[in-house]
Amino acid sequence: MDLALAEARAAASRGEVPVGAVVIGPDGTVLAAKGNRVEELNDPTAHAEMLAIRAAARALGTPRLEGCDLFVTLEPCAMCAQAIAHARIRRLTWGAADPKGGGVEHGARIFSQPTCHHRPELYPGVGEGAAAALLRDFFRARR
Repeated sequence: MDLALAEARAAASRGEVPVGAVVIGPDGTVLAAKGNRVEELNDPTAHAEMLAIRAAARALGTPRLEGCDLFVTLEPCAMCAQAIAHARIRRLTWGAADPKGGGVEHGARIFSQPTCHHRPELYPGVGEGAAAALLRDFFRARR
């Protein structure tokens, strides 16, 4: 989670919402570490999770990340949760909850839907204080 938090801080320094994501391979190596790039790329899908999943899939040469774990600083949105299911991520760990835009414990609750074909192990609240503080400080500075 420390690496995901570092990516979130880097995203904030670029003017992006401070969210970071890291994919760890089955052997424990870091396959990808990314932060949000929505504004920079003018791409509404350039969430940290999406970028990390894409990079990890390229690194492994496969669209399925079976045995891989994803660490993200904020509860994934519905789009990212669906991508996590499609990628077949083994474990999903996140920091801060997202009552407004989350898609795992809030909102669409993607992994609870009967149409969801893969459900990762879920570990919420890891590094929650640090992740929430980054988000709070970022948005406070913009108001």
